[in-house]
Amino acid sequence: MGRIIQAVPVLPSLDIQGSVDFFVEKLGFEAPFTHGDPKQYGGVERDGVRVHFITVQDKMVCEWTVCRIYVENIDDIYAEAQAAGVVHPNGPLTEQDWGERDFGVLDHCGVLIYFAEPT
Repeated sequence: MGRIIQAVPVLPSLDIQGSVDFFVEKLGFEAPFTHGDPKQYGGVERDGVRVHFITVQDKMVCEWTVCRIYVENIDDIYAEAQAAGVVHPNGPLTEQDWGERDFGVLDHCGVLIYFAEPT
C-alpha cells in the first residue's frame, strides 16, 4: 500500500517577497526559492519542512487561512518567536485539552500559523 510522506502547505500571500522575508527573518526558515514568476509563487524551508506561497489579491483569503506546523522542542521554537516579537497576543504557548501544546503567529498578510507539539 502507498504511504503519504509529506504535505506542503501553499499559503496565500499579498506579497511573495514579504512572505519569504517574514518566514526567514522572524521564523528561522531559509533557502527561499521561486517557481516561475517570483511575484506569483515562492517558498521557504526549515528542517526539511517546506512552506510555499502563492499570490492572492484579496486580503480576506489570507485572514481566513490557518496552517499548523508540528515541531519538536516547542519551547525553543516559542522562544525564537517571542524574541522575534511575532507571537499573537491571543496565541501564547498553551497546553490544549486534546493533548498538544501550541502557540500562534500571524504573518504580515494575516495568515494564522500555529506551531504545535503533541504532549
